[in-house]
Amino acid sequence: MRKLLRFFEIGYLIIAVVLAYETFASWNSNREKAYIYLAFSIAAIFMYFFKKRFRKKAETRNKIQKNQ
Repeated sequence: MRKLLRFFEIGYLIIAVVLAYETFASWNSNREKAYIYLAFSIAAIFMYFFKKRFRKKAETRNKIQKNQ
């Protein structure tokens, strides 16, 4: 389960990089589309940190439960 959660974390980073590239590629041609890509890129970065924090909390909780 932990490997699956880590896989999704990395997936959010990959999505953020691709969307950031698309933002810069379409900046001069279609500014509205670039803003949408930028917003989704920022959201993907936020989701990466959120998922990472959630996974670390779950791992800590599991360690505490195993020790009791």
